Amino acid sequence: MLLKKKISAILAFLIGIDKFTLDNHFDNECDILFKNENALKIRYLNRIRTTLFLHYKYISKEIQYNMKNINTIDYFNYDEITWLMEHDIKVMQSNCSADKYLYKIGILINEHINDCKNLFPEWVKWEYIKDLFIIPKTLGGEAIAQKYLKEEGAKFQNNLNNYPFQMYIHWNQGEYGNILMNDKKLLNLLYQLHNDVFDDNSKIYDANDGIKQNIYNFIDNSDSSIIVVDCENADVYKLYSVLKGLNPNELSKISKIILYDDKNTTFAWKLLKQFTDIETEHINVERVTYAKSLVDIKLTAGVCKEFYENHVDSFILFSSDSDFWGLISSLPTANFLVMIESSKCGENIKETLRENRIYYCSVDDFSTFNISQIYNAALKDALQKELDKFNITGNWSELNSRLFVDQLYKKCRINATENERQNFINKYIKTIKFKINEEGNFCLSL
Repeated sequence: MLLKKKISAILAFLIGIDKFTLDNHFDNECDILFKNENALKIRYLNRIRTTLFLHYKYISKEIQYNMKNINTIDYFNYDEITWLMEHDIKVMQSNCSADKYLYKIGILINEHINDCKNLFPEWVKWEYIKDLFIIPKTLGGEAIAQKYLKEEGAKFQNNLNNYPFQMYIHWNQGEYGNILMNDKKLLNLLYQLHNDVFDDNSKIYDANDGIKQNIYNFIDNSDSSIIVVDCENADVYKLYSVLKGLNPNELSKISKIILYDDKNTTFAWKLLKQFTDIETEHINVERVTYAKSLVDIKLTAGVCKEFYENHVDSFILFSSDSDFWGLISSLPTANFLVMIESSKCGENIKETLRENRIYYCSVDDFSTFNISQIYNAALKDALQKELDKFNITGNWSELNSRLFVDQLYKKCRINATENERQNFINKYIKTIKFKINEEGNFCLSL
């Protein structure tokens, strides 16, 4: 698996690392940020602060004795200062010393840093990121602030190699190496410095290029390919992470997705079609008896129909159930690629697939970094059902907000960090509206 660099790239951009270094270390990850005004504001402000710290004595003399300002001193980027002024960031000051500039820049960063919160995914603790830009003891009176700014400047100058690419951040610096090497190193260290632990590795790993290329080759070598999903033995969120992690141009060659679903799975399966451009057919398989599911029978019959009647020659099968071997072995001239969950698929079936040269890979290898859309859609859907039930019956299932949210996550079968749960509470639970409807009855709404 590959270690991702998405969080590292965003942070590298914001602290002001030069474009040449960004391109070399983060490929094209930062390109979109150059079009984001909020990101540019913090980037340019932090570059000014870093320059002030690095060349403090020279800048002080130029301002004091040569009557210069930061837009006429070589160490500063004139275009970036001009851009800030044009965007109502009053960075230029008259008769302003280097000390006063450091204070003013810190105030401006504090005023605008929260505008960058949405650049980071919800599962990252924003306060840990924000702390890298804010020097707490410098937000009060200017006289007190200048004392601490001098200390920060001295610490920075004396330990340049302990700062990422020698750009200033506010932290307890140490010999940690390149903390922006990848998201794992960055987040593990960032959480550790706050006496916390980052433990959701599914966010920071992704399937390697070899795995993805094997999937692309399978699709390209097909005359007609579809995705078939055994919803009882697959995870809707991991399926979505696969779709998000693959090249959209390659996915466009897949004619459709067929979901074979049972009433006992999560209702989130019905939401999938909202988040993919691939035609999605959702088949709810009714049970004849309560204890017996017919999903595997319906799926087998459906695949055979697609193969013989619709001339589909290649199937990407999402299932961790060993019973699917009966289907695969019954269609020896069809092509299969199997997507499994490693922990739910036994070694015997994996060995059988290998012996028969049928490629399989794990959905667990694909990053869940950017699948919050479907998480939120499922949770909002579950929450809306609770509101509707209250509006009809007047009964509320759980008065404790955290226990109530735990119930929602359980219904949606979502494993989430405490930070994600708190974000959901802040965004949706705390904003529930209490109204009176047209009939004069109390009701709740989002």
